[in-house]
Amino acid sequence: MTTYRNPPFQAEHLGSLLRPKEFLEKRAAFEKKGLSQEDIIKAEDEAITKVVDVQTEIGFRAVSDGEYRRAVFWGTFFEELEGMTEIRNPSMDIFRPYVPDIAGFIEKGHKPGQSGLCTGKIRHKGESTLVGQFEFLKTLIPKERWGDIKLTMIAPPWYHLRYKDDLAYPKDLEYGTSKSMIPILLVSILQSGNKNVHLHLPDFCSEQMLAGWAEDKSNTKTPDETLDAYIKCYNDSIADHSDKMHFGLHICRGNFMGSRHFSEGGYDRIATKLFQTLNVATYYLEYDTPRAGGFEPLLHLPSHKNAILGVVTSKFPALEVKEEMKERIFAAADVMARGAGQTRDEALKRIGVSPQCGFASHEEGNLLGWEDMKNKLMLVRSIADDIWPGEP
Repeated sequence: MTTYRNPPFQAEHLGSLLRPKEFLEKRAAFEKKGLSQEDIIKAEDEAITKVVDVQTEIGFRAVSDGEYRRAVFWGTFFEELEGMTEIRNPSMDIFRPYVPDIAGFIEKGHKPGQSGLCTGKIRHKGESTLVGQFEFLKTLIPKERWGDIKLTMIAPPWYHLRYKDDLAYPKDLEYGTSKSMIPILLVSILQSGNKNVHLHLPDFCSEQMLAGWAEDKSNTKTPDETLDAYIKCYNDSIADHSDKMHFGLHICRGNFMGSRHFSEGGYDRIATKLFQTLNVATYYLEYDTPRAGGFEPLLHLPSHKNAILGVVTSKFPALEVKEEMKERIFAAADVMARGAGQTRDEALKRIGVSPQCGFASHEEGNLLGWEDMKNKLMLVRSIADDIWPGEP
């Protein structure tokens, strides 16, 4: 198998970007019915144009719209599915309280404001706001670069992992393994010209979650069996498209209001399945703090796959030391080279650098300002220019 390149690029980011203050004010006015639909769309267009200009000026090829048309990073994916029903203020009794994002809510004395329940056979009808988001981006980017645009798609298992067995999803993993959810949507996206899809997978690295799972006698499957089902869901879904599109996958350890992370733990326990069984080309990995673990799991990354190393944090404004980040990337390259029987230089060709997560997975954003975000993105670009001079 050959390595998929360009995309991914040597300088990357995870898609979500801070919203300008004036745009957030207009969004708040719209929510209070103080702004028309036409006015908020105009405000979105203006803010997206601004943030695309920032990305291109800094030198990013895989630009995104910052996810500005979404309140949260999954947008309206679940609302557009036949067989899913959105619920407001759901009962906490239906949730696994130890799953990282739910545990994070509980710890802060909050509860999910909305969620999605399976109320029928799940099917994607092929009509999606994702396509419209991409079509607007095409008006801002030269035609020869339309395929580079980064489009984030939520993981189909995102809600499934949250719920206790036989409560919200009585048909069990039929939801998680449904072959009709992503493929129909991918056809629409591919026809519109996009070829760079960024997926998410729920976190199975959290020791806290695994301990809670073991204590919960209502579970009918182990975490490993559940992860296997999710991997099969992805593999089945992208099988007919992986030769036409670049698929990258990010395992997020949490990115909530106030720069909140939800889980800790290295990739060690899932590295073999993650890197060798899941059929994506690129992994966007969080390596900004010790809670993410070391580089040893990269020994299991096959020689035809890429790793984008999130060594720059998106959560706080303090700027990393560039030379230290470069040394970390070289250290990761040495591990990848050892695992794949390559030289460091060969391994470096399969590596890129990025912030560890998005800057605003929720529209409120992380605890840093607009200029801080620009400085982080410029640092990523500068690191890439030093290690891979002349590469995008």
